[in-house]
Amino acid sequence: MTRARAVLIWAALAAAIGVPIAAAAASPLLAWRGPVYIAACFAGIVALGLVLVQPLLIGGFLPGLAAYRGRRVHRWIGAALVLTVLVHVGGLWFTSPPDMIDALLFRSPTPFSPFGVTAMWAIFAVALLAAYRRRWGVSPRQWRRAHLLLAVVIVVGSVVHGMLVEGTMETMTKAALCTLVVAATVKILADRRPWRKQASERPAQS
Repeated sequence: MTRARAVLIWAALAAAIGVPIAAAAASPLLAWRGPVYIAACFAGIVALGLVLVQPLLIGGFLPGLAAYRGRRVHRWIGAALVLTVLVHVGGLWFTSPPDMIDALLFRSPTPFSPFGVTAMWAIFAVALLAAYRRRWGVSPRQWRRAHLLLAVVIVVGSVVHGMLVEGTMETMTKAALCTLVVAATVKILADRRPWRKQASERPAQS
């Protein structure tokens, strides 16, 4: 890969994440919000950007990251994703505990809440499974399948949650970022074809 193409790829990724953040920073809705709520909102935007980075790392689409280093960065990004979700949820809890309790108990009237909460629990589940899979005796095959399933839940939940929320994020840049997240995930699924691998592992019928 040429240096110019590598720079272009990294610039495109920076724009895909940075432009929605910049557009949200210019939102007039921030004028009526406190610093904790604003921090929680931007943590959610950053988390959505990190969800985009993860499949790009797994697919080897980011120049300069060898396979081993890419896996290490994937783990670091996963830890950062957990942290940003904690900041997002913690900030919203601080500003309105009753609303967060309703959301976590899946009884919130807002349509976006169950998708965000489901994605949150899936993120936490991946983190716990990654940290304790050897202690729990999870085989590499089981880990890959569980990770894949939870990753799909994270992507779907995060994208639907983000698109349904009418807040600080600007509509067009938010839609573009969500589209990129879905496209990157679909690309990984299509390239790796996990369903074909699973089919090939089944014993032949006599």
